[in-house]
Amino acid sequence: MWPWGHLALGYLLYSPAVRLLRRRGPSAAGALALALGTQFPDLLDKPLAWVLGVTSQGYTVGHSVFVAVPLAVLVVSLAARYDRTEAGLAFAVGHLSHLLGDVLFGVALRNPYAIERVLWPVAALPAGEQRAVTGRVLEYAVEWAEYLLATDQGWLVALYVGTLLGAFCLWLVDGVPGVPRPSWVRDDGAAGRHGEERTDDQSR
Repeated sequence: MWPWGHLALGYLLYSPAVRLLRRRGPSAAGALALALGTQFPDLLDKPLAWVLGVTSQGYTVGHSVFVAVPLAVLVVSLAARYDRTEAGLAFAVGHLSHLLGDVLFGVALRNPYAIERVLWPVAALPAGEQRAVTGRVLEYAVEWAEYLLATDQGWLVALYVGTLLGAFCLWLVDGVPGVPRPSWVRDDGAAGRHGEERTDDQSR
């Protein structure tokens, strides 16, 4: 799954949970922590394999459920200690949703190692070829584009696109958390207060 797919899936899981528990949309800190969490496995594993050659393929430490679960507990515990519980939970949701996305995506594409992707070091994938990062990414992009154009599984393409659009729309509804708003954009509360002030001034 590509980075934007992981981000979209993570947001679709996280935002409704925040609304259910806190009766509001995600905070800016939560949205940014979620974004980092959804990319963390690849930010860790891909450089280790593709750049440094420390590991033989890009699904090891960061993608391991045996690492992700205790790390999630640790991050949430530390975040709670410093009164940053929401950010800690957001990172944990993002990290775990990345693993879920890779498994589901692998199953949908009939990848024989879909489950093994998240079971390092109990299960390991076959070693990949050592190639330049740009060439590898370009090759994956071409393969993905060819699959989208040639696949007879229209439901999969629709689901993928729907996930991206759904997450984007939900983010807009939530008030685009994590992105600074221009100074001329006020929230409803601020607009209401300014309106009341103007009314008071006129009454005087």
